[in-house]
Amino acid sequence: MSVYDKLSQLGITLPPVSVPAAAYVPFVQTGKLVFLSGHIAKKDGKPWVGQLGATLTTEDGKAAARAVAVDLLGTLHAAVGDLNKVKRIVKLMSLVNSVGTFTEQHLVTNGASELMAEVFGSEKGAHARSAFGVAQIPMGACVEIELIAEIA
Repeated sequence: MSVYDKLSQLGITLPPVSVPAAAYVPFVQTGKLVFLSGHIAKKDGKPWVGQLGATLTTEDGKAAARAVAVDLLGTLHAAVGDLNKVKRIVKLMSLVNSVGTFTEQHLVTNGASELMAEVFGSEKGAHARSAFGVAQIPMGACVEIELIAEIA
C-alpha cells in the first residue's frame, strides 16, 4: 500500500509547510538524509499551549505529539516530493514542556512514533528516538519534535 493510501485510510490530509518562526529553514537534505527542523504542536492552527503534569495529561501530550507528526509528514512530503521515497524514518527527537516531576515524556512521544509506524510500516517507520522534558518551548507549546529520514 502506498504511503498516501495509508494516510487516506487514516483520514490524514497533509498540511502545507509552516513558515519558520525564526532564522532557520524547515528542512535540509544532505545526501540521502533529510533533516526536518523542530515542529511545535498546534491545535486549531495555533500553538497547542500547556505543560505536561500541570495543565495537560499524558494522553493530551500523546495527541499533541501525533499532531506534530502529521505536520512533520507534510514538511517531509514538501522536502522529498513523494513520501514513497522514504526508505526509513531514522530518528525523532522530542521536547516535552513539562513540570520537573513529570516522567512520562517517552509516553507522550509515542504519539508521534506510533503514527510513523502506522504510515510507513513497522520496518521503515521504526526509528531511534530521544524524549526530553524541558522547562519551556517556543510560544508555550506543549511538544516540539524534529525528524531525520533517509530517502531512496
